[in-house]
Amino acid sequence: MVLVVGAALAFVYQALKPAQDENVANDKRQQILSAIHVVAPEGKVGETYEKYITGEFLTDLDGGRTEGDAFGVNMAGEVKKADNERKLPVFVATTDDGKTVYVLPVYGAGLWGPIWGYVAVEDDGDTIYGAYFSHSGETPGLGAEIATENFQSQFAGKELYKDGKFRSVDVMKAGQKPVDDADYVDAISGGTITSKGVQSMLADCLRLYDAFLNNLQTEKN
Repeated sequence: MVLVVGAALAFVYQALKPAQDENVANDKRQQILSAIHVVAPEGKVGETYEKYITGEFLTDLDGGRTEGDAFGVNMAGEVKKADNERKLPVFVATTDDGKTVYVLPVYGAGLWGPIWGYVAVEDDGDTIYGAYFSHSGETPGLGAEIATENFQSQFAGKELYKDGKFRSVDVMKAGQKPVDDADYVDAISGGTITSKGVQSMLADCLRLYDAFLNNLQTEKN
């Protein structure tokens, strides 16, 4: 009986796995789309992604393109590696108004667990077009607010460079400003640790794209 039940469960698992994998992939596609302010109609995530995401590739610390599957990169594993060993995915998007933007994944730690997201940078290699963040267990009404449009919308228009140097974007308590002249957004009230987690996540992940973003700036000029 145990063998029969085990075989039945294994069969069901194998039968359902392709659909489960596709659901996970579609959730990731929608997260990437969210960074460029696009919400796919129900049941049409795949085709919406293909419409807006016109290219995918990996870059390295020197800003060059490398071979590999950008979509398949597991950021949770990559952040544990040395800088020169990390895979750096880039997703190329074309917006409804014809802009080309580059969507970069970020991954870090909140108060209770992992946080992650995608930051879309305009083709000037400096200006943030949009951002999306999510989490696995932050407190509702507090740290979980990083997943809301009210928090995410603050990043649009912020710049990643000051006087030619990478500065990322700080997340500050209301009324405070960074000491290094970096652009900033308001932190979540009562969610200080998660807010600082977002700040650290952006700085730690986006700095690795410095050469790539500088290349975009050079091409634009």
